[in-house]
Amino acid sequence: MKLTQKIKAAALMGIAGSVALISGCAMSPSADLNGMKGGGHEYLLTVTRPNQLHVIDTETNKVIRSCDVPGIFGQGTVEPSPDGRIAYVGTNKWEDVVGFDITNCDIVFSAKQSYSNVTVKSFVSLAVSRDGKELYTVQNPTRKLNDRYEVMQPQLAVYDTSAGLNAKPLRTFPVDRQITKIMAMDSGEVILAGNDVQAINPENGDVRVLTLLQNWNRGDTWTQPDAFAMHTLGEQADEFILPYFTIKWNGDPGEMEKAEFWWGMSRVDLKTGEVEAGEILPFEFIVFNFITDPTDSNILYGAFNTLSKHDISEKKTLAVHNMEHTYYNLNMTQNRTIYVGGTSSDISIHDPDTLEKIGSIKLPGDQSTAAMRIAFLK
Repeated sequence: MKLTQKIKAAALMGIAGSVALISGCAMSPSADLNGMKGGGHEYLLTVTRPNQLHVIDTETNKVIRSCDVPGIFGQGTVEPSPDGRIAYVGTNKWEDVVGFDITNCDIVFSAKQSYSNVTVKSFVSLAVSRDGKELYTVQNPTRKLNDRYEVMQPQLAVYDTSAGLNAKPLRTFPVDRQITKIMAMDSGEVILAGNDVQAINPENGDVRVLTLLQNWNRGDTWTQPDAFAMHTLGEQADEFILPYFTIKWNGDPGEMEKAEFWWGMSRVDLKTGEVEAGEILPFEFIVFNFITDPTDSNILYGAFNTLSKHDISEKKTLAVHNMEHTYYNLNMTQNRTIYVGGTSSDISIHDPDTLEKIGSIKLPGDQSTAAMRIAFLK
């Protein structure tokens, strides 16, 4: 997807590479083996290099458990199960998926997607069905031949989450290229974020369009949108959310002096399937990800070099807080505490009303492009 030169340069400067090796299971010195709480207690999950999954108690903002992830760090994708107990982690350079019991670091699921002379990569794309019984990935396979690489058809792979440590797909269905973040809905369909936002039925492979992006038809008045599908977000509001950037030409195409620069979003309610799509805010600064306030769907928070708060009903920015460094990602608990992380080795904690910093979590290694997900342990 295309970016303006300024945005492309800023995005490229922000992306960090990541390669390292580690395996096993480790705990922080203060970790309590029986310290997990039930009753909907929330835990923040993230991954750092060299390759560790960290379980953070959102009441104390302490790392209570660190699970060593087999294989080489890939992107740090994390997908919590609906009951909050299992964290599925993408690892080994985007090729494998490992499921951890977050209460004790036990590995309860493992899928090696590459086979024979075929290398399979899954970029960001991990999702779990709403009943927790199936895991979904979008596989991008390439066959290595003696004289060339053969790029194969991408596909949605469906796994049984109870398949153990040598899981194989139950079903596969062809999908479009360039699909990254995915989420499951109550309807059973899986949202696919790629050139457009689609939904696929994981039982039969039927695909329908939820909202158009790269294929929208607005003539010469608007530029083709650039959607940033880097991190899966939305569990705090039970939604899927995807930001995009576009330009409206009020003069001739390319006449920058008269142009309007806009942030837009595609947002899907995971319970009802209701879709919102359109421009929400004037573009004033770069935002890598948006999250929704769980108490007010009109309030969004964004992060990159700033933490920002927006009212999309008025298309208005309410507050901006300058950050100490670039952060790729953010998330929010049900009590509205904001966590801003990614890029480096710290998570910055902020008040949702003032955006002021109220705490920090130091991690043993940098997050790079890792996810930050909320697990609701029941």
